Amino acid sequence: MLDPKNDPFYREGDAKTNVFGSEAMLQPAPVERIPQGPTTPEIAYQMVKDETIAQTQPRLNLATFVTTYMDEYATRLMNEAVSINYIDETEYPRIAVMCQKCINIMANLWNTPETAKWKAGALALGSSEACMLGGLAALKRWKARRKAAGKPYDKPNIVISTAYQVVWEKFATFWDVEMRVVPLSAEHPTLDIDKAISLCDENTICVVPILGVTWTGMNDDVEALDAALDKFNAETGNEVCIHIDAASGGFILPFLEPDKKWDFRLKWVLSISTSGHKFGLVYPGLGWVVWKDKKYLPDDMSFTVNYLGAEVTQVGLNYSRPAAQILGQYYQFIRLGFEGYKNVQYNSMQVARYLHSQIGARKPFVPYAKELVNPIFVWRMDDDYQKTAKWTLYDLQDKLAQKGWMVPAYSMPANIEKMVVMRVLCKQGFSRDMADQLLADIDFAVAELDALEYPTTSRIAMEKNTPLVSKSFNHTGK
Repeated sequence: MLDPKNDPFYREGDAKTNVFGSEAMLQPAPVERIPQGPTTPEIAYQMVKDETIAQTQPRLNLATFVTTYMDEYATRLMNEAVSINYIDETEYPRIAVMCQKCINIMANLWNTPETAKWKAGALALGSSEACMLGGLAALKRWKARRKAAGKPYDKPNIVISTAYQVVWEKFATFWDVEMRVVPLSAEHPTLDIDKAISLCDENTICVVPILGVTWTGMNDDVEALDAALDKFNAETGNEVCIHIDAASGGFILPFLEPDKKWDFRLKWVLSISTSGHKFGLVYPGLGWVVWKDKKYLPDDMSFTVNYLGAEVTQVGLNYSRPAAQILGQYYQFIRLGFEGYKNVQYNSMQVARYLHSQIGARKPFVPYAKELVNPIFVWRMDDDYQKTAKWTLYDLQDKLAQKGWMVPAYSMPANIEKMVVMRVLCKQGFSRDMADQLLADIDFAVAELDALEYPTTSRIAMEKNTPLVSKSFNHTGK
């Protein structure tokens, strides 16, 4: 390349030079080594911004479960706290108290029986860490009981459906816990309770039902599981408990189905985890876990800080972590209140149900579930339509991506892995008007795909039973 300083049109950059008229914008972005010298904040900002400009805009990302919209005041509040490290409780004691207030609010949303001023719970960087903490507490309680009884404690297991989120596989690997999985099927699209109970034994630390399954959007029947476990425990003398992975449902059910028994009103539900950065309506990353009572949180997992006479219990796998999300969660609780959350979740459900009815009425598609229980809509191709179509849902995903939408296509878990589905997450920030825009783009894409003369690569792979996984999507949506 010609040396810019030998170029007759070159001019040294100064305060009057436009960002895109600067020499720096002719240079490649650093890949392997830090640049030799500094650049201006305007140019550095633009270079970083340009690296991501071609990505899907967050509100058009219907694959992710995480919050992509917060109002101006929430965003401002979180930006003002971006430099605060939550773990520095001595310097920021009010943040610790605010965190505990959030735990109290969620514990009561989930009908805690605990009467202590500060409920037993923990902040997490996301629902994955919260699941880890819930599972670890169950493991420690089980080990303590086995040791006290003089019995072996080297073969713990958990029972969960094959629709688990990958964190449970990590938990099992990190802490040497056997995963006993219950396959999904057309007959049992959620956790098969009888099969789950048949996998339980004296080494089972907990059963993990899921509310808001990432693959399907459906809920496991926790009330039925609790009743079955109560009978099992009474007959065997075991104490198999329930940890609920309510990453999505924990912020849906309290507002839309407050009378439904799935939470601490049930006997064997001892801990619940959720994601504040999903339907808790806070930007990532934020998770929460709450125990039914402090006695279910092993002492060696917690430490206590005394602030102005108030004992605040801290638990976590991570150390330094952002405080901004705590402010965002507390702001949302104050700003929206119960009715505000109810209205937001109701609207999200209505938009999801609208898409369920509209896409379900289109010839190529069939909804996965007859009814929606969360603002998560999943559909597949109609079997008869698929027989003659020259395309698959992976091709529809690519077509929609050209319009800026991220609508994932993916294969289902083991036992029904040949089924390919698509999914949209309807969250705050996704309106009925945007849903109509999506439907119009789906119709346009289908018309183009139906006009193809030859089958697509994904269609040929399907005919050959060759696994084809979307390169741009992880089913967890995390």
